[in-house]
Amino acid sequence: MVLSEGRIATAAASKYLQQLCKHFRHKVDVEFDAARGQVTFPFGVCWLEAREDELVMRCEAPDAEASERMQSVIAVHLERFAWREKAVVAWTPLSTPRAAAAR
Repeated sequence: MVLSEGRIATAAASKYLQQLCKHFRHKVDVEFDAARGQVTFPFGVCWLEAREDELVMRCEAPDAEASERMQSVIAVHLERFAWREKAVVAWTPLSTPRAAAAR
């Protein structure tokens, strides 16, 4: 299992979380509210959390290729939605204990 975390600094974290989830729910399973979301892709799962000053995304994929695909799909959409802020997602790998504790 490959775990990663992406973050963008933004005061509009809840807005972007909801926008992403509403967009993805047309093709995949999605659950969300204003503060948290879960997007289940065929190639992995991404949990989103809107904080006061950032959006945090934790992803779990079966392998590195699926992880890179998920990160790309999420980042491309998020950067498009947050174009006014010139948002760029910074991804980092996670170890299993930290990722599991974050859910």
